Amino acid sequence: MNTQTDRIERSIDIRAPRMRVWRALADAREFGSWFGVNLQGQSFVAGERVRGHITHPGYEHLQFEARVERIEPERLLSFYWHPYAIDPAVDYAQEEPTLVCFTLEDGPNGGTRLTVVESGFDKVPAARRLEAFRMNSQGWDAQVGNIARHVGG
Repeated sequence: MNTQTDRIERSIDIRAPRMRVWRALADAREFGSWFGVNLQGQSFVAGERVRGHITHPGYEHLQFEARVERIEPERLLSFYWHPYAIDPAVDYAQEEPTLVCFTLEDGPNGGTRLTVVESGFDKVPAARRLEAFRMNSQGWDAQVGNIARHVGG
């Protein structure tokens, strides 16, 4: 397995308490507001799916769908999804999903270190693997900034 193409990892130190960053991750409505997906009325529950329309301009016709894997309050939230699943003509359910894992640790000056790891790209079909990796790599660059701004850090 080539870890250079199998996983994306981003970390950011956020000037906000862990409890605040956790709420921005674990509350589905709040997650949706910084992530760019409408998850109104839904909750993150291990083993359950969440679905909603993407709210990012130009992608509103797309549906976000994830299956929550694990929740460890104020420490870890993980889910499976299909990376860069943007072609409405493709049934991504036949593909192996990637695993997205958000981990929280104490950061400097009473803040929080958020690490996001998305792994499993080596199982994405070869025809779309590099594009999915490239687009999600850019996406995570943006999303760690989005959550930091959202919580005021």
